[in-house]
Amino acid sequence: MSSGKTGKRGSYVRTRSNALNALPKVERILALAETNAHWKSLTPKGVWRGALENLPGNYVLSSSFGIQAAVSLHLVNQIRPDIPVILTDTGYLFPETYQFIDELTDKLKLNLKVYRAAESAAWQEARYGKLWEQGVEGIEKYNEINKVEPMNRALKELNAQTWFAGLRREQSGSRATLPVLAVQRGVFKVLPIIDWDNRTVYQYLQKHGLKYHPLWDQGYLSVGDTHTTRKWEPGMAEEETRFFGLKRECGLHEG
Repeated sequence: MSSGKTGKRGSYVRTRSNALNALPKVERILALAETNAHWKSLTPKGVWRGALENLPGNYVLSSSFGIQAAVSLHLVNQIRPDIPVILTDTGYLFPETYQFIDELTDKLKLNLKVYRAAESAAWQEARYGKLWEQGVEGIEKYNEINKVEPMNRALKELNAQTWFAGLRREQSGSRATLPVLAVQRGVFKVLPIIDWDNRTVYQYLQKHGLKYHPLWDQGYLSVGDTHTTRKWEPGMAEEETRFFGLKRECGLHEG
């Protein structure tokens, strides 16, 4: 596995995900660990620029247009304004979320790509009932239909080889150990702001005149679908505000 030049932005592995996957497991783990050791010292812009220079295209950014979505969208807009921004629309987002999507898309001139399940929300309810009320198994089936399959389709149709996302360690225990760089679903997965805390997010938004999601002011720390999102209450962890506290992830960032 060959390495790129070492400079101000650190050392990057120049390879394609299929070549990385072809390595024996131990070598693959070591290669990613070595690269992540270099990436940890970079700013988010440094990670973005280094990834665009050293990892294969096509490039995509996924966004749920959640509470802090403006951060990643603004960052990439300064570096790669034409990058496809993938939204998986379940049909159950808050009205404020759809308004936020329109606002940010217009403000930042986003190259928005919306993907949805093959079955409409109404058709799903007719066939399966309200899956989100059917425990963990029902929630996982709902997420597979409305989040995972549309995202897999998006990655395939856009021929994505490098996927950026705005996950942060502070958001939940399930994200606490995520690396900056990994391989997921056969593509490189890059998390430029993984180490940012809530204060850093706030400072960035203030500096650039950007807004939180409209529901932030109503007490929401995390926003997904209307039926599986609740306001934060004293004593609750952020991850308990989603999926009735049964799980944190919707499936997009698992596996």
